[in-house]
Amino acid sequence: MSETATNIHPYSLEILPPKAEGGSYQWAIRKNGKLMQRSDRSLPSEAKARENGLSQVEKLLSGAGDR
Repeated sequence: MSETATNIHPYSLEILPPKAEGGSYQWAIRKNGKLMQRSDRSLPSEAKARENGLSQVEKLLSGAGDR
């Protein structure tokens, strides 16, 4: 799996590239290496996936995303 990771302790954001050319990007949030959340929609670009994923991490860090 190819990925780009951004660390936001204790979370990390992985941007997952499309599996096929012309496909869409996804993201995954991990906390201490354990999968916490995945994107629920396909995103058209790496930048959009990163922006959307970081938004979710910010919610988790602020406590708004606690389950």
